[in-house]
Amino acid sequence: MRRLPIVPTIVVAIAVAAMVALGVWQLHRLAEKEALIALYARNQALPAIALPRFPDDGVLFRRASAFCLQPVGWSKQAGRAADGSMGWRQIAACRTGAEGPGFSVQLGVGSDPNARPHWAGGRVSGYITHVPDHRPLVLSGLDRTAQPLMIVADTPPPGLKPNPPADLSAVPNNHLAYAVQWFLFAAIAAIIYAIAVRRRMRAVVPPPPER
Repeated sequence: MRRLPIVPTIVVAIAVAAMVALGVWQLHRLAEKEALIALYARNQALPAIALPRFPDDGVLFRRASAFCLQPVGWSKQAGRAADGSMGWRQIAACRTGAEGPGFSVQLGVGSDPNARPHWAGGRVSGYITHVPDHRPLVLSGLDRTAQPLMIVADTPPPGLKPNPPADLSAVPNNHLAYAVQWFLFAAIAAIIYAIAVRRRMRAVVPPPPER
């Protein structure tokens, strides 16, 4: 033990402890995500509501409706239509009135990325999901702030294909795999360091004295 390198050992111990802590954190996230998926499954069977004015993850996958006075902006995301074909999800930012925060609605899927749907607004209904998140995966995983909500419309305007139905299997739940990875990283780091220290100790052991 007197030949054990102090500083490298402390550094490796801190790194291994950090990786183990990350693995435990992913296990906690796994339990939270499984509870959320169970909540989303229950939401699908509940009656429709008016789209909440403010973000609320507790209503995801529930059916809702809202009235768009006027689309004031458009965005698009690559995605699939209900028939499985690839295209561009057309998302409108809607004005709801001078006092309202507005909302977003995914109207349908088009084949032309440069085409804008001919839609002037009106009542829309569908299921609730999040507005597409463009943040890096690491930041989106660490930020627990509720994200803006969006309606995925049941009926598209002319020229667009219908949106796919709500699919709980699309909710990412890789926390168990991430936890296993962190635990493996910690074990591998500890084993490699132990082997390196053992070889170092053998190298510095003086030969036995001659008789």
